[in-house]
Amino acid sequence: MRRDLFIMSEEVLDILYRAANRRLGTDIAYAGAVTPKEAFRLHTLGAAKLIDVRTRAEWEYVGRVPDSTLIEWRAYGAQDPNPDFIAQLRAVAGPTDVVMFLCRSGVRSHNAGQKAAAAGFTSALNILEGFEGDLDADQRRGRVGGWRAAGLPWVQS
Repeated sequence: MRRDLFIMSEEVLDILYRAANRRLGTDIAYAGAVTPKEAFRLHTLGAAKLIDVRTRAEWEYVGRVPDSTLIEWRAYGAQDPNPDFIAQLRAVAGPTDVVMFLCRSGVRSHNAGQKAAAAGFTSALNILEGFEGDLDADQRRGRVGGWRAAGLPWVQS
């Protein structure tokens, strides 16, 4: 979606303001960070594109956000990031579009945001906590933080 053709509501602007404030005092290059609930709201309002940067296996078998786009940050088993990541991102989003990156816990999505910002994406956001969140006391994900623990919509193959 072209941001110049989209009139942002006060709610959207408020979320983006909070996201930008979360990067203050850090070396984060991207526009900011959103909570899973904020990301869901931006996504459902059509104000941002949700880019899942996990592996295809995670996306298909662990679960995914409906209407999200998969662009792997690193393919399963690969040591290096996807060399075509920015080209694949450019195929689905413009440099002024609001794009939100989601991974398992928020680490790969942070790296994707940094790379996108360096490539000229001015409104890249990291989704905090990721899809599965942090490990709990039993060393399991999906219960402490993240998209699923927040009770947000997701599907599984």
